[in-house]
Amino acid sequence: MAGPDYSLNQSSAHVQAQFARRAEPRRAPHPAESVWNEPVRRSSALGIALGIVGIVLVSLVGLLVLGYLTLGLGAGAVILCGLLALVPLGGVLLAVRWIDKWEPEPRGALWFAFLWGAAASVAIALLFDLAFQFTLQATNTAAPFGEFGSLAIQAPIIEEVAKGFGLLLIFFAARRHFDGPVDGIVYAATIAAGFAFTENILYFGQALTETGPAGLATVFFLRAILSPFAHVMFTCCTGVALGWGAHRMGAGGAVGAWFIGLAPAIFLHALWNGGSYLIPDFLAFYVTLQVPLFLVAIAITVLLRRREMQITRQRLTEYAEAGWFSAAEVEMLATPAGRRRARAWAATQGETTSRAMRRFTVDATRLAHARQRILTDRDSIGKQRDERQLLEAVAADRFALLHRGAVRGS
Repeated sequence: MAGPDYSLNQSSAHVQAQFARRAEPRRAPHPAESVWNEPVRRSSALGIALGIVGIVLVSLVGLLVLGYLTLGLGAGAVILCGLLALVPLGGVLLAVRWIDKWEPEPRGALWFAFLWGAAASVAIALLFDLAFQFTLQATNTAAPFGEFGSLAIQAPIIEEVAKGFGLLLIFFAARRHFDGPVDGIVYAATIAAGFAFTENILYFGQALTETGPAGLATVFFLRAILSPFAHVMFTCCTGVALGWGAHRMGAGGAVGAWFIGLAPAIFLHALWNGGSYLIPDFLAFYVTLQVPLFLVAIAITVLLRRREMQITRQRLTEYAEAGWFSAAEVEMLATPAGRRRARAWAATQGETTSRAMRRFTVDATRLAHARQRILTDRDSIGKQRDERQLLEAVAADRFALLHRGAVRGS
């Protein structure tokens, strides 16, 4: 079957006036009826290979960290504390999934983010601490500022830089999927969730071995119940800044934004770690300072997610004007209510149709963000190639939905 004609035509007067001197949306040969029956390549072989290598490397680092914990705490304590650490991890990952639901990030990138947090960033923090302690002992020097310096100065700086470096790696490796602050939140929260998971095993294990079950229960309550999102809130400052830079500027500007985002991340981390020195009553400190900060973080996340929805609707409307979508499809793809109804209908048609509807939704959303990259003049990210591939994917998804049970490449 012949594919769509991808030659650029003149847009409507409205679109031409609004987006003068910018790329126009590609036109469909027939409004909202085009089909493409060729296999669609979603990722390059090189990108997949690099992703696999990255995941394997951080997994190997994770094995080393696991060995370190086992030597220090014992296998039984690591297993028990690992199971307990799954409780706050599950809550954080559910929240991340909700944030990421509108425009899902590639699973490989999310796996790398989690493993970077759970393994690489922890290893960096441990190695720096060991080197620092060795230097102090070798030079017979006292630690600056004592325990306060370690908790409120050293740890926040090293840990946030280590976690933030993972964000930079993801940004450069998957720039086409790093479209704005929401993506920065998703990747940052996933890295922070991994870091907190490993750190919780360490702190739970130390409490168990030093003070027994009672001490473990206290630490579990403080870390897993009262503050499971602490690391997420810190690192998301860096993620939002990097995402904003990715949305507004080129690679150089995004790196500059990353440095700016580290400042509030380190400050909040230091404030949390040093809070007991400022306000001896932990519950008073938690209620008066940490709870309001957490509520502000939730409000910002919700607002940014709504903005992501608005961008999807605006950009898909432009493609609808060019004939790639019908008005009903835009309403279905760009609103939460429309997506719910579409998923519910697809579920009644069988698993094949449900998968096709999920693909249609994801591809259309990614197409909208590819268009957003075009309009914000972010070059060197393969944007025109993305647009063509995603238009092909959207047409293939529609073909599969219109022909129940049809598969790509059939």
